[in-house]
Amino acid sequence: MAPATHLATEAGLRAQPSKLEELYGRCASRAYRLAILLTGDPDAADDLVQDAFVKVAGRFGHLRNRDSFEPYLRRAIVNQARSQIRRRTVERRFISTAQQDVVRNDPDVEMQMDLWHLLLRLPPRQRIALVLRFYEDLTEEQAAEAMNVSPRAINSLVSRGLSRLRAEEGELR
Repeated sequence: MAPATHLATEAGLRAQPSKLEELYGRCASRAYRLAILLTGDPDAADDLVQDAFVKVAGRFGHLRNRDSFEPYLRRAIVNQARSQIRRRTVERRFISTAQQDVVRNDPDVEMQMDLWHLLLRLPPRQRIALVLRFYEDLTEEQAAEAMNVSPRAINSLVSRGLSRLRAEEGELR
């Protein structure tokens, strides 16, 4: 399509946004269900549908058969989901390999990873209190302010969290 014709087509779509809205309304819920099933993540599915819709709607003027929009949208969603899965797989492999290399080369990192896993077992409020006090190195007052509790509550959460960490560390050994 010549550039002038392409611009006219885009202008025609902009002049009639109801056609795109109608198309989105007709296809969005099925597309979203498909994306949820492919990704397993509602946020990723939402992004996937929007990206695919924008991509296919941008080519709407080039479609010979306007009824083909939904199959094109479906195909775009599947292709983008596959790309996302491939990207995540590569990222996971890289992170896993990097973690293994770090642990092999530094025994302190292994100890830190063990501590991290112990921290994850704590109730969230205890974990947050410990992280604020010891990792962020906040005073009781600052940690209390960050958690919107009293300094006595921080002191109690830290005490219970440390006791639980000690108990769980003993169970691991």
